Amino acid sequence: MILSDLLGNAVLTADGERLGVVVDARFALDGPPDGLLAAARLYGLVVSPHSHSSFAGYERTGVDAPALVARFLGWRARGSVLVLWSDLASIADGTVRLRPGATLYSPRFQEAGE
Repeated sequence: MILSDLLGNAVLTADGERLGVVVDARFALDGPPDGLLAAARLYGLVVSPHSHSSFAGYERTGVDAPALVARFLGWRARGSVLVLWSDLASIADGTVRLRPGATLYSPRFQEAGE
């Protein structure tokens, strides 16, 4: 699967409730070394109920400059969630379905050490 195949897909809960669309992905660099860096693995997907495009990283950090851009992108990111890859049940026909009991995190979510 190519990442661009996931971007823009609708995301549904296990009950069929629409959460939004996939706007970004999070990767962790914790695999075995692959050249100079550790291999990347897909950690989770950022889902937005309002936007259909990436937030350029403004949703995950305390970046606040330039102020007008940060304010606008912060507003667009409202209601966005991070869904861990392990919480996905299926990906088919332009729809990502979550498993029952899936946890929704803030897009600022970071594991210890990340």
